[in-house]
Amino acid sequence: MTFVKTRVNTTDFINFRKLLHQFPEVSCQEYETKKRVLHFIQQFHPDETIEVGKTGLLFRFNGNSKGKTILVRAELDALPIEEINDFDYRSTSEGVSHKCGHDGHMAILSRLAYLISQNKPEKGTIYLLFQPAEENGMGAKEVYADEQFKNLSIDAVVSLHNVPGFPLHQICIKKGAFTPAVRSIIVKFGGKTSHAAEPEKGLNPASAIADYIQQSLAISNPAVEQDNFFLVTPIYIQMGEKSYGVSAGFGEVHLTIRSWDNQLLEKQSQKLEMIAKEIANQYKLHPSISYTQEFQANMNDENMVNIIESSAKKLNLNITTLPTPMKWGEDFGLFTENYKGAMFGLGSGEKQPALHNPDYDFPDELIETGSNMFHEIISTFLDEK
Repeated sequence: MTFVKTRVNTTDFINFRKLLHQFPEVSCQEYETKKRVLHFIQQFHPDETIEVGKTGLLFRFNGNSKGKTILVRAELDALPIEEINDFDYRSTSEGVSHKCGHDGHMAILSRLAYLISQNKPEKGTIYLLFQPAEENGMGAKEVYADEQFKNLSIDAVVSLHNVPGFPLHQICIKKGAFTPAVRSIIVKFGGKTSHAAEPEKGLNPASAIADYIQQSLAISNPAVEQDNFFLVTPIYIQMGEKSYGVSAGFGEVHLTIRSWDNQLLEKQSQKLEMIAKEIANQYKLHPSISYTQEFQANMNDENMVNIIESSAKKLNLNITTLPTPMKWGEDFGLFTENYKGAMFGLGSGEKQPALHNPDYDFPDELIETGSNMFHEIISTFLDEK
């Protein structure tokens, strides 16, 4: 085995997490975060550092001989949320903060780099991916499309997400879908402006928007225990201007939709498009349909989940098997769609504020737990025949 002497301890990784928390950057803008991660990880002497996409980083650690290859992912981006916490490492960026725990996930992967440098595997290759733009679904696509990434031979991928509402350090596992397929549909209805006193001389989209929302909600199935779960959530509506003498001639409605299954989401998306076109035709409007922030379902490989479970048992961690997938989207689904892999949950406290809440903060106790879990998963997978 190859050992590397370093002077780092748990406090160093906690301090690094807090530094990242102080200087958050939103999706696709993680330039300074990238620099901080690059500088911090270099002390652990990765065998290769690869820049992927605009702000992504990939660190390669070689074992002592050739073998299988595994990739572990963390996220770089923060959210456009104003922090209300008043601790000394609170966000210094107005209207931006780490409210999903990506600062903690980066600290976990950084400590994993340290663990690997201290005890390199006998065989195999490990890639640590610090991925940008998870929150808007663009990061995984950007990394996956990068030519340098395409040239890699990867046998398995693994990731975690902290999950408030579950006991601290608890490992949450599930075979099959772990998070849903998610996308947002934008429907625009083009009509004709007229005087508010003479709406009959124009084409106002108000009724069309109302009908579209009602008919879209009618095909929603919020029953999470059912395989055909399909949730429709109205997000945004805009129509006309604040000009009270004018009958609007344009409007749009945005819906976020999610399903446990990629194919079902596609089928229901086509249905929503058909509804929009039929309503537009009824009211003599011109429809325009587009999508944004698309996430593939995270489909966990059975063997990888078994490795995660056995790793948690070796570390004497409490394990829970989820009865249904998590309801939030995660773009790691693009990786599990193309590689054997899995995502698992790491409980961040039953009384912990929920993700994306302005008072959320990542529990530092999870840095050791998460990195130890990854290290055990990697060792098991690379030793497996």
